[in-house]
Amino acid sequence: MIKKIIFGLILISQVSFHAQNYEFGKVSKDELQEEFYPLDSTADAAYLYKKRKTYFNYGNNTGFEVINEVYLRVKLYTKEGFDFATFKLPYVRPESGKSERISSIKAVTYNLNEKGKIVEDKVSKKYIFDETTSKFRHVKRITFPNLKEGSVIELKYTMTSPYTEIVDDLQFQYGIPVKKLSIEVETPEWLIFAKKNKGYYLISPVETVRNGSITIRNKVRTITREAGPGGTTVGSTYDNNEIDMAFNSSTYKAENIPALKDNEPYVGSAYAYRGGVKYELVGTKFPNSIPKSFSKSWDDVTKQIYKSDAFGKELEKTNYYKKDIDALIANSNVNLEKLAMIFQYVKSNIKWNGYTSKYTNDGVRKAYLDKTGNSAEINLMLTSMLRYAGLNANPVLVSSKGNGVPLFPTIKGFDYVVSGIKLADNSMVLLDATEPYSMPNQLPARALNWNGRLVTKTGESTWVNLNSSKHAAEENMIMVKISDELEVTGFTRTIFDNFDAQRFRIRYNHIKDEDLIERFEENNNLEVDDFKLVNQDNLAKPVVRNVKFTSEDLLETIGNKLYIEPSLFLTKRSNPFKLEERKYPVDFTSAFKETNKVTIQIPNGYAIETVPEQLAIALPDNLGFFKYQVINGGNKIKLVSLLQVNSSMVPPQYYQALKDFYSKLVKKETEKIVLVKS
Repeated sequence: MIKKIIFGLILISQVSFHAQNYEFGKVSKDELQEEFYPLDSTADAAYLYKKRKTYFNYGNNTGFEVINEVYLRVKLYTKEGFDFATFKLPYVRPESGKSERISSIKAVTYNLNEKGKIVEDKVSKKYIFDETTSKFRHVKRITFPNLKEGSVIELKYTMTSPYTEIVDDLQFQYGIPVKKLSIEVETPEWLIFAKKNKGYYLISPVETVRNGSITIRNKVRTITREAGPGGTTVGSTYDNNEIDMAFNSSTYKAENIPALKDNEPYVGSAYAYRGGVKYELVGTKFPNSIPKSFSKSWDDVTKQIYKSDAFGKELEKTNYYKKDIDALIANSNVNLEKLAMIFQYVKSNIKWNGYTSKYTNDGVRKAYLDKTGNSAEINLMLTSMLRYAGLNANPVLVSSKGNGVPLFPTIKGFDYVVSGIKLADNSMVLLDATEPYSMPNQLPARALNWNGRLVTKTGESTWVNLNSSKHAAEENMIMVKISDELEVTGFTRTIFDNFDAQRFRIRYNHIKDEDLIERFEENNNLEVDDFKLVNQDNLAKPVVRNVKFTSEDLLETIGNKLYIEPSLFLTKRSNPFKLEERKYPVDFTSAFKETNKVTIQIPNGYAIETVPEQLAIALPDNLGFFKYQVINGGNKIKLVSLLQVNSSMVPPQYYQALKDFYSKLVKKETEKIVLVKS
C-alpha cells in the first residue's frame, strides 16, 4: 500500500513537473525541442495555446465597449509553417465617427541557441504595419523576426470596439491543430445574443451568470441664488447612479483539436466548415424600455435588412442616373433589350473595388460618380436602374463562399447581394455587375453558394437557386498524326462554354498570347507552332482556343512497340481525392461536363495490338457519370470520352464514392494503346 502511495506521488510530481505553463513568456525548452506535433506529424505548425476573453466594459465617456483580449502561442515545425507567423488583425477606423483600436501588443520569437538556452527576439514597432484596405477598414499586420524550424512565437493584444451589437465569431478549428483552447465570452443581460454553431467541430460551453453592476455618472447643473446684486452662481455636480446588472458567460475549452486542412482541391472555403460559433444580436432588454426582438424568421431578417438606410433607401434613389438611363434605353421597348443594355452599362462604367457587402459604404450616388463601389453599391444601383426601366427587379441576398451557408434565420448569414429579375413568363434572371465577364444567370464563383434570398419592396422574401441550369462545358477535339519518324504533330481545338468561358476569361484575358503559349507548352509538354483565341471578349459566344503543336513526349518506344495514351495530354494521371475521410463538401462551383474527342493516325508499318476496353461508370443518385470508348479504325484510332457531374456541390457522405469514381477514371485514362511494328 505504501509503495502504491509513493508511486502515485512520484507520478503526480512528474505530471506537475511536465505541466505546461501558459503564461506569456513562459515558453519551455520542451516546446522548443519538439520536432513534430505528436498527434499529427504532417502539421507544419500548431497552436500550442489559444486564449480569448471577450467582455463588455462601461465607461462614462465611452459608454459600452466590447473588449477582446487575445493570447496565442504557436509552434513552427517546418519552413512552410512560417506562414502562420504573420498575423493580419482587421479593425474598423472610419474617417469620422467611432473607431476600433488594437492596443497592448506584445509579440516574441523564441529559439534555442547552440548552448541550449532560450533566446528571445521581441517584435519591435518596425515589424508592425498599419495598412488601409478601404475607407473604413484597416489591418494591423504583425511579422515575427528570426524564424527558424522549431521556433515558438507568442502574441498578445487587446481589441476594443464601440460596436456593441457585434461579437466576433469564435473559431475553434484551423488549418493547423490546436493543443489547448480557452475562450470566454461574457455579455450583459441588456443585450441578447443567439449562439449558432458552425462547421463540424463542436464544443459544448459552460454557461454561468455573474451578478454585477455599472456606475453611470450624470452631470447635474446647479443654480445658487444669494441676496444682493450678482447673487446668482451657476455650477455643476455629479451624481453616481449604480445599476445592478447580470452578465451571461459562456466558456469553451478543448484540447487536441484536429486541423481541418484545405489541402485537397474543390474546397470553396475551408473556413465555413471549421468548427466555431457565430454570435448574433437577436434582441435587447434595456431597463425601463420595451424589450425588442430581431431575426425571428427569414422574412423578419430580410425586412430588417431592407429597412436599413444602406440597403432599401439606396434602391429608391434615382436622380443621379435618370438622364443617362433615359438616353440609354430611349429607342428600346423590349424588356430583355433594356435588361442587357443596363447590365452592360453598369459593368462597363462602375468598377468593383473588391469589397463584398450587403450594405453600401459610401452610397450608390457616390459610387456612380466615382465609377467604383463595393458589391452592394454596384448591384443595388443595377437593381434600381432596372426598376426605373420598368422591369420587375429585386435584390437577392447571398452568402458568399467564405461566409458559409445560412441554415437558420440570421442577418450575419448574408454578406453579398446580386440582382434578380422576374420576366413575364415567371422565369428568373440573376445578374452580378461586379464581374465584367459575367452573363445573365451566370454569377461569378464568389456568389455561387447554394441559394439566395430574393427580397421584394415590402420586405417579403423567397429562396432562389443561384446556380446556372447549364453545365460548365469544355469540349476538346484533338487530331494527331504519328509520322514514320515517330514525330507527333497535331491540332487541338478547345471550346469553353457557360461558366467555363467566364472562368477562362477571368484567368487569362489579361495575359499576353506569348505568355499563354509558354504556359500551354509547359503544362502539356509540347511545342506550339500556332496559337489563336477566338471570342475572348464576345461574352455571347464560347471561347475557342486553336493550337497547332508538335511533341516528342506523347509516345513511348520499347523494342518494336509504341505506347500512347488515348487522351494524350488531356489524360488525368492522378486522383485529386486522397483523404481517408472528408468532412466538408466537394465544391466544383458549377455542374460541369468535359468532352474529349481524339483521333490518332498511326504511322506506316505499325499495326494496332491492343486498345483500352470501354468503360461506363456512374456516381450514386444521378450525381454524374463517365463514359470512355476507344475505337479501332485500322490506321486511325478514335477516342470519345465524357465526364459529367450534375451538381456543383457533392456532400461529404458521397466522398468515398467520388474518390472511387475518380480512381477508376484515372486508371482507365492511363491505360495505353499498344502499336506493334509489322
